[in-house]
Amino acid sequence: MNPSMDPVHAMRPGLLQLKALPPLSLYVHLPWCIKKCPYCDFNSHEFREGADALSTQDAYINALFADLEASLPLIWGRSVQTVFLGGGTPSLFSPEAIDRLLSGIRARLRLAPDAEITMEANPGTFEKDRFKAFRQAGITRLSIGVQSFDNAHLKALGRVHDRDQALAAVTEAAQVFDTFNLDLMYALPGQTLEGLSQDIQTALAFAPPHISIYHLTIEPNTVFAKFPPTLPEEDLAYDMMDRITELTLAQGLARYEVSAYAKAGHQCAHNLNYWQFGDYLGIGAGAHSKISFAHRVLRQVRYREPALYMQQASKGEPVTQSTEVSRQDLPFEFMLNALRLRGGFALEDYVDRTGQAMTSVQKALQKAETMGLIGRDLHRVWPTEKGFDFLSDLQALFLSETD
Repeated sequence: MNPSMDPVHAMRPGLLQLKALPPLSLYVHLPWCIKKCPYCDFNSHEFREGADALSTQDAYINALFADLEASLPLIWGRSVQTVFLGGGTPSLFSPEAIDRLLSGIRARLRLAPDAEITMEANPGTFEKDRFKAFRQAGITRLSIGVQSFDNAHLKALGRVHDRDQALAAVTEAAQVFDTFNLDLMYALPGQTLEGLSQDIQTALAFAPPHISIYHLTIEPNTVFAKFPPTLPEEDLAYDMMDRITELTLAQGLARYEVSAYAKAGHQCAHNLNYWQFGDYLGIGAGAHSKISFAHRVLRQVRYREPALYMQQASKGEPVTQSTEVSRQDLPFEFMLNALRLRGGFALEDYVDRTGQAMTSVQKALQKAETMGLIGRDLHRVWPTEKGFDFLSDLQALFLSETD
């Protein structure tokens, strides 16, 4: 057996001592889009419409099942708390394909009875009653990639939908799902503070239980990196952030993570598990996994190119890279996630999920507190307002920490 998929190899003795395993989530990557957006650095590929579109969906789902079956020994006996279908554009897949996928996952895994099952969707793939069909297939939460309700901004971002399609998609999602998310972006090329306010107010008019709002950044290996647009000045971007916080708070949406706002009880459980340094099995082209064992934490990466991934997964060898997180890297990896949360983290979670004592980060915590970047008591550590504003500086304090 390939060592990356061998539970005996993963469970051999080591320096780390984890008292308990964290909650486990499942991420499923569906890598196709109608068109690649110029700002996107995710593993997404343009979908070729044609007679073989349905057979491609079927073949890919078969590969996902083969990947999952090869991975089961690594998570044997563990319950899966959340499932997230990301992409790409998962809503390109038919409701029938999604139904088959979720049925196959349930047949192979122990899903928690109340498992949150999220799917990303784009207004450009929306048609009437499609979201209702996804709900019937077992999706419990929809995340809609609106990005903006302004046609000029949508065009500049290379989106395939327009304002009217976005409004229609969100209208149906609000009718069909008890909980859903709107993805928006700010600090867009040519965006004004007034324009940003209109975007947020349009979104809030639907009373969404959850909004994710991301600052547009220029990522390497994207079209925008090659042909960079002119973005708003930093001071204006900060003003936009303040306006977003003000408008969302007025509608009862609390900022619980750097980019996420939710009404009580509607936080994204899947993403919370990431930020709390939980475990996740990632299946699909280019998917990443983080899986804990008694004496180590493993990270895996799947083959990135869809055709190669399907070929390798069918042979039971979907993983191209498997590495053990070093003991000295665990503090930074934990803080990189946990300090994104408004509520921070419980001290016992740090100990349980890194296998290390709080003394391993004591110097960095002291420095962060002196700089006014965190608050803490006997049980928890949390970022202050200043810590949220200078999050990268706060996280970097833990880079050189060793026991």
